[in-house]
Amino acid sequence: MAMETTSLVINIGSASKKYALYRGKEELATYHFEKEDGSFIVTETCTSMKKNTSLTMDEYTQSTAFLIKHLETKDDTIVIEQIGIRVVAPGTYFHTTQPVTQEYITKLEEALLKAPLHIAPTLEEIKLLPLLFPNKPIIAVSDSAFHTTMVKSAQFYALPIETIQKYDIHRFGYHGISMQSIVRTLKEITNPLPQNIIICHLGSGSSITAVKDGESFDTSMGFTPLEGLPMGTRVGNIDPGAITHLAKQINLSPDDLDTYLNTQCGLHGLSGKTADVRELLALEQHGDKNAELALNYFNYHVKKYIGAYTAALNGVDLVVFTAGIGERSPIMRARILNNLEGLGIIVNQEKNETASSEDVSFIEDTTSKVKIAVIKTNEMKEIMMSIGNH
Repeated sequence: MAMETTSLVINIGSASKKYALYRGKEELATYHFEKEDGSFIVTETCTSMKKNTSLTMDEYTQSTAFLIKHLETKDDTIVIEQIGIRVVAPGTYFHTTQPVTQEYITKLEEALLKAPLHIAPTLEEIKLLPLLFPNKPIIAVSDSAFHTTMVKSAQFYALPIETIQKYDIHRFGYHGISMQSIVRTLKEITNPLPQNIIICHLGSGSSITAVKDGESFDTSMGFTPLEGLPMGTRVGNIDPGAITHLAKQINLSPDDLDTYLNTQCGLHGLSGKTADVRELLALEQHGDKNAELALNYFNYHVKKYIGAYTAALNGVDLVVFTAGIGERSPIMRARILNNLEGLGIIVNQEKNETASSEDVSFIEDTTSKVKIAVIKTNEMKEIMMSIGNH
């Protein structure tokens, strides 16, 4: 009997790094590297065991090398045979999941100018992987692939068509791996799959996707993950005229402007204090008006997208909440869903309060015409499934 393949799955974020080890389809362990209260830690989760280990800055920076040494110490029989890594990058070239080649690395280096904050840490990791895993297949899993089915009207900006074609400027969409994970879960528990679904991926990065017949119809993120909803530190939708005016007023270069709009805006910018929704809710309780503004702004714009996508889909059968805020904040879910009775969306407050993202929880009221679910997204498993097909 053939041994099942051992895979390492990698998801590099702007503020953390996630790794998961699989044997076949079985998850052996996960490792979450992050900065917490000014120090670096890795959280290892294996079956029911969870362990935090403090790291030096060098160990955090060289997280993959640290992980390899840790695995060798823990179990020298583990031999990683393939690697899958999530890639967030604008460009038609990155719309497919594909093996990492020198051509791929070159294309990613060229894309670095379009979205430096999202590509730089992933590119650094991708260049390191062949040195750590010589002659092992490395698969770049596209975070945009799910959105290739978007209707044409949703894929374009109203730029001159020659400009669009020459510079490959389209709305590519992101969080596609998360969307695919939710659709996969829904296919396992519903028969038939609801025709019109709106998935709200709400976390430090947030997006909303309209799904028709299991495929992406439209999504809130665009050319880069900067478009759409206000996020932890990202501005979301803004008048381009305001951006050009701002650049002139504070004399920002294009790169500086990109950094500003990605790291100093959003909930953090509006509140003037924090991007963490839990902290904002606590500040609001103590009368902080800017925290209240940030939360209301976020909820209002999520609500607007639900309304817009209900119209675009010609109705909605199911609204799904996922990711950090979507899965773990009943207060935010309740505020977003308040006053949507006109769309047939009515939440049951008791079900909402007790919902657990560990299972699929349905939180709609019996009088609601639309189903409402809280579902845990599993991007790591989805990446593993994607590399298994290559």
